[in-house]
Amino acid sequence: MSERPPSDTSGLRSGDPLLGGGAAPGPEVPGYTTAPPPGAGGPAALGAPGVGRHVLASWWSRVGAFLVDALIVGVGGLVLTVALTAPFSVGFFVDDEVGVVAIIVGLLIATLCVTVIALLYAPALMARTNGKTLGRMVTGVRVVRAKGQPMTFGFAMLREVVVKTLAFGIAGSLTFGLAQLADWLWPLWDEENRALHDFVVDTRVIKD
Repeated sequence: MSERPPSDTSGLRSGDPLLGGGAAPGPEVPGYTTAPPPGAGGPAALGAPGVGRHVLASWWSRVGAFLVDALIVGVGGLVLTVALTAPFSVGFFVDDEVGVVAIIVGLLIATLCVTVIALLYAPALMARTNGKTLGRMVTGVRVVRAKGQPMTFGFAMLREVVVKTLAFGIAGSLTFGLAQLADWLWPLWDEENRALHDFVVDTRVIKD
């Protein structure tokens, strides 16, 4: 990897679309010493639409956000499962066989609901907050698109569900988890702290 200049604390390489390329600075935004990237709380630098400067998030902050989001989805899923299966348990008072069938049906319905909610959780929040989930709010990071476009629901679905969950999930199942492990660990040695799914959709995770 090429050595970064001592003055460059952002972690970006020269020529990166989000670096700013010498554009005139825009208005200050809390948490940024220079013009923020598009969608990070303020306008882009003047003379360079969709361009700004940011500081890349660390690998640990990404891990922390993932763990918080996983805990939220897990606890929410457990509560929803209990709430949905509880009414079906009354079948035990009628007949054991009926009760078992009722519980199985309840679990199937609960699993479907939890899966849908888990898949929609990140895209819905990211579209509403322009790149953040509850976990990313806690760790102070957000996802931005490298060329400055807004974080729409469709793009968030592409990143979080189609690429990150489904594509790497399938690849991981075919490689005994190695594909997913590589995706999780790739920011440790990438110059711009990108995971493999960031390469696919051209995104960065930055300090908010």
